[in-house]
Amino acid sequence: MIFFSKLIIKICTILRIKNYIPDKIYLHLMYYILTNKKLDLDNPKTFNEKLQWLKLHNRKPEYTRMVDKYEVKNYITNIIGKEYVIPTLGIYEKWEDIDWDKLPNQFVIKCTHDSGGIVIVKDKNSFDFNKAKKIIKKSLKNNYYWNCREWPYKNVKPRIIIEEYMEDKFYHELIDYKIYAFNGKCDYVMVCFDRFKDNVKFIYFDRDWNIKKTFSNDGIKYGDNINLKRPNNLDLMFKYAEELSKNIPFVRVDFYEVNGKLYFGEFTFFPSGGFDDTRTDDATKYLNEQLKISEK
Repeated sequence: MIFFSKLIIKICTILRIKNYIPDKIYLHLMYYILTNKKLDLDNPKTFNEKLQWLKLHNRKPEYTRMVDKYEVKNYITNIIGKEYVIPTLGIYEKWEDIDWDKLPNQFVIKCTHDSGGIVIVKDKNSFDFNKAKKIIKKSLKNNYYWNCREWPYKNVKPRIIIEEYMEDKFYHELIDYKIYAFNGKCDYVMVCFDRFKDNVKFIYFDRDWNIKKTFSNDGIKYGDNINLKRPNNLDLMFKYAEELSKNIPFVRVDFYEVNGKLYFGEFTFFPSGGFDDTRTDDATKYLNEQLKISEK
């Protein structure tokens, strides 16, 4: 079955008709290829299955705005305040429009419509201009929706956004605090660090900053030896994650804390596209129970 699923995707890719495969059929094929399990959309029970169901049945127009890395800034400003938004240095439709002379020495280049198209510039005078250009131009041509059929990305306008460079002085990097929220309810935060080293780490904490060791292999491996201090704005993260996720079955709300100041990161509706089959048993059980869906 996996062989035939891969073969169908490969043939459709070669013939450049992959994007014509209906979403439901495509999700069945990809789910089997990536998880080695059959997708049950009639009676979804697992977190991953429910995410696939939501891709097809939960398509609110505001989701498009929420995943647009530029438009989401106004969205966040209107709900929790402009002070939590990372400042924008420029917004452009093509690479050639960027006025490099007006930019500071450090900044971050992203595309507004995808995930992964990012260039971190720590020194404007020495960064690899041509490499950055290739990354961004390639991302501009990519419609992120077609990879995993994540509907919110389908109609996001491709643009280049340049933001202020952020780095926490204590960690010498940008720690990512990812809160899984279910209809305005959230109990834990996934902390992502060592992001630009060989082995990025993911550790889970509850609202009291106790390690949930069995929620990740990293937690089991490192246990209490993790040197992560409780962020000053932890309570505020949970408060705003609850506010921002009201009436949404599931969304991950990401934050950064930079030198004691809180910033919004992004919304993620389908972590790993809803195909992550590497979670621990405890994490899987929790997520299965928390995500509740209905036709309504």
